[in-house]
Amino acid sequence: MNVYDAIRAKRAIRHFADQPISDETLRRILNAGRLAGSSKNTQPWMFIVILDRERLKALAECGTFAAHLAGANVGVVLLTPDPAQRWSIMFDLGQAAQNMMLTAWESGIGSVMATIYEPEKARSLLGFPEEWHIRAAISFGYPSSDPATKLAKKGMRRTFDEVVKWERW
Repeated sequence: MNVYDAIRAKRAIRHFADQPISDETLRRILNAGRLAGSSKNTQPWMFIVILDRERLKALAECGTFAAHLAGANVGVVLLTPDPAQRWSIMFDLGQAAQNMMLTAWESGIGSVMATIYEPEKARSLLGFPEEWHIRAAISFGYPSSDPATKLAKKGMRRTFDEVVKWERW
């Protein structure tokens, strides 16, 4: 699968089959995140991998729309230094997240982001230091149904000409 085809075909997957992700595949996904580009090569991220079902369920309660974490095969928590330090921290983290999600998709593994709205509750659950901040986690797992049968909803994606302006607005 080439990158452009992966980008066009990728769907957000929120329902997962009860099928474990192999250690080799999981390490490949995580390494793809580690290899992401970052401003001045600062690599402003840490990842906490969650495999324990009860911990995934507890983390799912830290976000209004994070319920999919409870059913994921793997959850990956994304941590950064204080994002108020510079705007590029969250951009860099987005690149790491996208690398992981596209690498997973290439392996037949679905994913979706979860926003964490209760960071202190998550800190208590996961024990990460005060200088690290949590805003998001990613659910990973093999889809419970064939994502190829899930067509993009008509009218949900803005057209090319609505998004792209040439030379000036």
